Amino acid sequence: MSAPPTILVFDSGLGGLTVLREIVRARPDAHYVYVADDAFFPYGHHSEDQIIARVVPLIGELIGAHNPDLVVIACNTASTLVMSHLRSKYKVPFVGTVPAIKPACAKSKTKRVSVLGTKGTVKREYTKALIRDFAQGCEVTLVGSAELAALAEAALTGTEVSDQEISAELAPCFIGDNDGDAARTDTVVLACTHYPLLMNRLVRLAPWPVDWIDPAPAIARRVADLLEAPGGKADHAGAEMIFTSRRPHALSRALMPFFGGRVPA
Repeated sequence: MSAPPTILVFDSGLGGLTVLREIVRARPDAHYVYVADDAFFPYGHHSEDQIIARVVPLIGELIGAHNPDLVVIACNTASTLVMSHLRSKYKVPFVGTVPAIKPACAKSKTKRVSVLGTKGTVKREYTKALIRDFAQGCEVTLVGSAELAALAEAALTGTEVSDQEISAELAPCFIGDNDGDAARTDTVVLACTHYPLLMNRLVRLAPWPVDWIDPAPAIARRVADLLEAPGGKADHAGAEMIFTSRRPHALSRALMPFFGGRVPA
């Protein structure tokens, strides 16, 4: 009888919890280690070389400490930079997070799609290559948000975030006329895992209804595909939350829904 797998989920902060939530639903038997690199947050304030130099050895240390069966890089910024380095250096399977441009463009009826990400993600050549390969005739608008990831973290930890602050970050995504424009934006790709933390408010504050594309369900399916089928054992109590700043977290109640009702140690 196989033991439950250990899955390590890594992000620059708390955004990867939106990915963790979907993976836990797919594999509730697993033991989870969530690592928030808050000592280096936000990644958008660092150069590409700095992020690579930070993340690649840090992931090696985490693999050595926790011996995971699979590692999820639940961060668009990191994934677009470090996946090739990680796969060449370590033998553990990796699953990354990239802007879901292909499914968004396939789904769009008006052929006008916006990609909302950090400034680093939207300017990266990786993202532009996805548009060249998968736009399928859509007009794709890249929107780099300077503040939305931090606003999402603040809201999760109980800090008041105003509608005006969120609306200001959203506004550039909406191209066209609010009054019946057949060619207006109808699909927005959430190219930062922090943003679904604000999903209810994004929907409410949007000037008109759009399809919001969250990559987390697809990531969870990929994780499930790579792991062996669940055995008879399960580690329903197994959950750890680690901040690289080594600060203790006091978010157990807020975090429990992301861990499938478990209280992370």
